[in-house]
Amino acid sequence: MENISPTVFNVFDEARLLGEHTDLIIRANDREFQVHKIILCGCSPYFRVLFSANWTRIPEQFYDITGMSQNIMSLIIQYAYTGSVFITEENVLELLVAADQFLISGLVDACCQFLESRLCPENCIGICMFTEDFHSCSKLRHKAKLYILQHFEEVLQVSEEFLELSLEQLEEIIDKDELNVKQEEVVFEAVLHWIDYAPESRRKHIAMLLPKVRMGLMTSDYFINNVKNNALVMENEACMPLIINAMKALFEFDMDLPGPISLELIHQLTRPRLPSAILLAIGGWSNGSPSNVIEAYDANADRWVSVTLEDERPRAYHGTAVLDEFVYCVGGYDSVEYFNSVRKLNLITQTWNEVAPMYERRCYVSVAVLDGFIYAIGGFDGHGRLKSAERYDPDTNQWTLTASMNERRSDASATSLQGWVYICGGFTGTECLFSAESFNPQTNQWTLIAPMRSRRSGVGVIAYGELVYAVGGFDGATRLRSAETYNPLTNIWCDIASMYNPRSNFGIEVIDDQLFAVGGFNGVSTTSDAECYDEKTNEWFDANEMAIFRSALSCCVISGLPNMAQYAAQRDTVQIQDESDSE
Repeated sequence: MENISPTVFNVFDEARLLGEHTDLIIRANDREFQVHKIILCGCSPYFRVLFSANWTRIPEQFYDITGMSQNIMSLIIQYAYTGSVFITEENVLELLVAADQFLISGLVDACCQFLESRLCPENCIGICMFTEDFHSCSKLRHKAKLYILQHFEEVLQVSEEFLELSLEQLEEIIDKDELNVKQEEVVFEAVLHWIDYAPESRRKHIAMLLPKVRMGLMTSDYFINNVKNNALVMENEACMPLIINAMKALFEFDMDLPGPISLELIHQLTRPRLPSAILLAIGGWSNGSPSNVIEAYDANADRWVSVTLEDERPRAYHGTAVLDEFVYCVGGYDSVEYFNSVRKLNLITQTWNEVAPMYERRCYVSVAVLDGFIYAIGGFDGHGRLKSAERYDPDTNQWTLTASMNERRSDASATSLQGWVYICGGFTGTECLFSAESFNPQTNQWTLIAPMRSRRSGVGVIAYGELVYAVGGFDGATRLRSAETYNPLTNIWCDIASMYNPRSNFGIEVIDDQLFAVGGFNGVSTTSDAECYDEKTNEWFDANEMAIFRSALSCCVISGLPNMAQYAAQRDTVQIQDESDSE
């Protein structure tokens, strides 16, 4: 009946409200509803079967719907006649039960979409448990499970329903690679919290739950003090083989401990969980030509994974941005053409699509995201360095010119922090720049801020914590190892620890609370190495290197992908590598 004009349904609904030509009375909780059989049959296979067995030419028949509230029955009838209904947090669960009972698939879907849009740490477990009895809600149940896994630490803080999980439900959650925790210690604490809710009946379950905790990923101090010496663990003999193998994984394989080594168990206890976010290194200049290579960095496994999509054309000296779960590649150069084109990558479907082009061709472009807009700033159009800027609105698929900068600059770098866009360094065509500017979108105005301590072209700029970081680059004579930070509150730049390796035209991003510098040109050649900086210790650390040497790449971070496993290191491969490392 979906092909019938809405006007016809409006006529039927008006006739229902006036009691005209009705041939059925539905009674729910002592309230009677006059309806037309044909309308209910068109909406619901349940009613079609019910009425076909008792279809008569008697003017009106009565049907009692037991256990149904007047309000919900009214909404069901309204949906049958109009195809829409007002769903609220107060009525959605009861309405979903009724829609499922009457096999009204459209209304079931509407209720599920409503609940999905309301998923939060407080209700995700409840929604997941509620939908277990409804085959028609499998998609919502999957979304709720994924939400629990991706927001596990937040769920632990606020969800009372976590404590009401069954043993099997808790096992399923903490066994998943997709479980998102910053430290495995959180999982062990969650197990203890769950047991403590009903200690007499649950303390015996520690032996079932402990194998799901990846103790080999814990710090050795925490493991010894909080796991090995935990009273529940010590009193349960079944836990001892787990503890022995975890100790062998954490310390040395040949340490003198009683009990056999189980490589399978050690793999289970040391298997990295999937990352909640991945860092993408896209394109760049490699082996004397532009590249279309995309590598994904899995921080949990410290591995790079090739995820290149061959239908993307090579580009270098471009910018990337993540907005609304899409990756945008902006501008760039392929050794022949200077691009004004912009491509959008859907990492779920693994497809590229062209979006609206920029007003100007821009390679050596600086890109930032602020308040749902992508900013493309400065660059080189093949003729000269640019001071213009423009921003992209994904809702309208349009670029709009903004105010121009105070200085022309290409090969700069931009970021956003606390409602402002910042751009630092760059090249005017004759000199490398100290200068930096901030853009206020409310006033559409660029303002020069304090200059950096070093000239930096090919610099990496990123917001990290409450500061703007300017890292590496080229000062006109040498590639730089140095880095500095800008505090918007004081308008002051301060030096921080230098990188291990000099680099310009590299990728820069923040993932897992660490700043990564990836690839680049070191003054002699392109490089594949990567290093990361921890603001807490003011130290740089080596990270695993990419598969290819490249500069002029661009990096971005995307989180919450439902298919994150496609972009992460294969967990079995990681284990094999760990085993060989230990031999």
